[in-house]
Amino acid sequence: MTLLAVLVAVGALVLLISVVKLHPFVAFLIAAILAAMLLGRPMASITTSLNHGIGDMLGSLTAILCLGAMFGRIVADSGAARRIADTLIRVAGMKRITLALAASGFLVGIPLFYNVGFVLMVPLILSVQQRSRLPAVYLGIPMLAGLSIAHGFLPPHPSPTALVGLFGANMGRTLVYGLIVGVPTLLIAGPLFAHTLKGIVAKPDTSRPDSSSTSLHVPGVAASFGVALLPVALLAGATLLTSFHGMRPEALMAAAVAGDANVVMLSSLLVATIVLGVAQGRSASLLSVGSVDAIKDIAGILLVIAGAGALKQVFIDGGADVALGGWLSGLHVPPLVLGWTIALAIRLALGSATVAGLTAAGMVQPLVASQHVDPSLMVLAIGAGSLMCSHVNDSGFWMFKEYFGLSLADTFRSWSVMETLVGVFGLIFTLMLSLIV
Repeated sequence: MTLLAVLVAVGALVLLISVVKLHPFVAFLIAAILAAMLLGRPMASITTSLNHGIGDMLGSLTAILCLGAMFGRIVADSGAARRIADTLIRVAGMKRITLALAASGFLVGIPLFYNVGFVLMVPLILSVQQRSRLPAVYLGIPMLAGLSIAHGFLPPHPSPTALVGLFGANMGRTLVYGLIVGVPTLLIAGPLFAHTLKGIVAKPDTSRPDSSSTSLHVPGVAASFGVALLPVALLAGATLLTSFHGMRPEALMAAAVAGDANVVMLSSLLVATIVLGVAQGRSASLLSVGSVDAIKDIAGILLVIAGAGALKQVFIDGGADVALGGWLSGLHVPPLVLGWTIALAIRLALGSATVAGLTAAGMVQPLVASQHVDPSLMVLAIGAGSLMCSHVNDSGFWMFKEYFGLSLADTFRSWSVMETLVGVFGLIFTLMLSLIV
């Protein structure tokens, strides 16, 4: 009965989002209440579980995600993201243009949320296409593969960050593992796959405004790269320091505090405000407007995460986590593959990578502890599954189709296959990494 309740609740979630078209937050709450009733929870305890789940999930994430959104907004508005991409393209030259575009998407994707990075980078892709006369899809897929991998694998993006908290993983270690898995995945799904797409004829809309243009002074190369990669450097550096043996306890404590995600994002935001904002002649009022807009951008994602927390807590309070753990353990499927598969199934049904990742994580969470799975690797496996098989229920599918003026068939052939390659090779390299760490 417990497993049936879980399946009914998840099925209801899928129907409410995909068929009824409810906002995922509302759908999560309805599914959580339905699950609580099916699990026989006392009516008086249902609201307690909902509040507890929402509070636990958002308590550790709200500051990180909001600070990350404001940080990314400054990187975008200052022109630093465009400077990074332009520099990499200029250094690489036209012979290695797809590698440069892939690297640009990956690096720019670290501080920027996916939709912001997409809208920001597409005009650059079209500009390069006009100068080089190379096919637009051939140029676009590598850069957008980089954005997608950063979105699915790397903190401080919402889904990986939420999964880190859910599994109790180390943020810095997850980032390092994500870079190890993400780079070879990007080379395959980006530049290598792009060579098969030269025959696709795109009719991009060149009338769209370049959202990355700015009338203010654009920061220099060193400032742009340094600030954009600062969170990565701080998280990775703190992780390496805390892994050294023989350090004094005081030094270990200082490194742990410096590597805390909240401290990292706050420090990065302050540096970005000074280096990319004040030093470039941007007024405090202009920076404040950007911060407000950034919070608006993240509000919907926070609600989705909150709803997932409510459903997860109902499962725990109703004993479904123990039943799920026992049932999933009996399937004799490697836990990382199982997490990837569940995320894939939900992604196919709903389209949203964030919802797919969070829902799958709530279901496989018992396995992480009971089977001693590395939580950082589980974050990557679920992230890979949540990116699989993008199709007509995914907003990214339609953004790519419309921006590049493609037919449905060519969008499936290029975008959908690229996302599937990211998911498949993301899992393969995660499994290979699990043999080493």
